[in-house]
Amino acid sequence: MVERRTRATNSLPAAAVLCAGFLATVVSPSAQAQLWSLSREQMIHYTAKNPFDRFPDGRPKVPDALLEKFREMSAEEITIARHGFTQQFVNGLQVLSPGKTMVGRAMTLQLMPVRPDIADVIQKDRAEKGLGRVSHQTALDMLQRGDVFVCDAFGNLDAGGIVGDNLANFIWTTTRAGFVIDGAIRDLDGISEFGMGGYFRGAVPPAIRNVMVTGINIPVRIGNTTVMPGDVVLGDREGVFFIPPEFVQELVDEAEITHIHDEWTKKKFAEDGGGKYKSSDIYGRPKDPALIKEYEEYLKSKIGPEKYAAYQKRMRETQQPGARGGRRQQ
Repeated sequence: MVERRTRATNSLPAAAVLCAGFLATVVSPSAQAQLWSLSREQMIHYTAKNPFDRFPDGRPKVPDALLEKFREMSAEEITIARHGFTQQFVNGLQVLSPGKTMVGRAMTLQLMPVRPDIADVIQKDRAEKGLGRVSHQTALDMLQRGDVFVCDAFGNLDAGGIVGDNLANFIWTTTRAGFVIDGAIRDLDGISEFGMGGYFRGAVPPAIRNVMVTGINIPVRIGNTTVMPGDVVLGDREGVFFIPPEFVQELVDEAEITHIHDEWTKKKFAEDGGGKYKSSDIYGRPKDPALIKEYEEYLKSKIGPEKYAAYQKRMRETQQPGARGGRRQQ
């Protein structure tokens, strides 16, 4: 695979590399006339494991009810690394609202350093179709409720603020979720007032400049992570996870187990006013057979026999008997 660019040089290869074998040129009004985008067929092909419904363009549509479950979760409960997805977490970004958990479906935009010959062709193609000029706002206008605006601005603060307080307000009122921008924002004081979720590389005074749109709803790079349209975005104080839809139900089920385990653990630590047990007697898993049985019965009573059987099956499959759904012990 040809490397698209390096963070150190912000270099870009010939535009043909972007579309060779993976990206399709889309110029029809029905597809928003994006320069490069996955067609519906490609979107379905590359997200074939998505078990949920889809948007008309093929983007996976994780149900709202499951997204709500993620609001109760933390980064420690995302265990997809055991499935080989070891690079889906991004840290090192600035956090707009540290006390807020941001959850939504990824809607992606790729920007690159402007190159006049390519940019002219992009705009000419749109003009020939009777369409307006393409800009980052073309992608913003496609956002829907529950989307997270995920923008690959190649980490370049010199490209100016991709959004300021007005466009950030548009994102917030449209999606009620937020944004992840691997680049800059502007009007930080104004944006901070909204209480929205937001992750960004830095804040600068100038507006967006010297960039061109090269893709909407295509795979993009945020930090060292590849993000697909429709990924579930979970952001907290520690950073941002981009979660393929096929793992969503499993993670929600395991988080329920984790929360019940935490509830039982705290209950035991507080028993008889505290001090009855050492930490290692209870956490991460009790060693005493009577306590193990007590916990398993407590868990079964909370989630019911069917879910309990599924939990036991998962533990056998992952060869982690009695594990806490894979959550990191602390």
